[in-house]
Amino acid sequence: MRPIRIQSFPQLQQTRGKGGLVLLSRPPQRAKAAPSQQDWRNLGGDTLQPQELFVVLPLPPSINHQYATVNGRRVLSSIGRHYKKSVEKHLSAILHQSPHRADFFEGLGNHMLGLSIRFYFKTALRRDLDGGLKIAQDAICQAISLNDNRITEIHLHKDLDAVRPRMECTLTLHRPLATLRKTTRQRLTAVPTPRQ
Repeated sequence: MRPIRIQSFPQLQQTRGKGGLVLLSRPPQRAKAAPSQQDWRNLGGDTLQPQELFVVLPLPPSINHQYATVNGRRVLSSIGRHYKKSVEKHLSAILHQSPHRADFFEGLGNHMLGLSIRFYFKTALRRDLDGGLKIAQDAICQAISLNDNRITEIHLHKDLDAVRPRMECTLTLHRPLATLRKTTRQRLTAVPTPRQ
């Protein structure tokens, strides 16, 4: 006779006084908490000026939902990819409508940039301040076809808004690229003498 493997055996309890067994019902299992769908409506306040892009976005997924492990490698999860795609659609709509689009993109080509992100969380202690930085920075830069190594200054802020959690991002054109020249290293002509 071949043994049968039982994956999960129902919980049994011995009945009092009768010596028999009673099958107990399993406690209901809680469904895994999926991250809430991002609400892109009623965010408002998006503006594009020749020197600055200001955009209000939903909070990015938490760091636990941004990445997945596939074949031993960390890759962007489907939730992370969906978020970046949504940011790209949102930004392309803003850029398409703005009369300052040409001036802004001309400035992007020859300026270093600063990024300021203000997170509005529901509670103060639930999420880290820097957990959404990388995906937000990548999403914004990818949406405007910009390499994020051009950002030389980053400011992060954390505030509370239980009613309307969101992320306010400001991408600002700073000094022109021409002012950043490579400085040549000076060679030491003589070995300095130690102080006594």
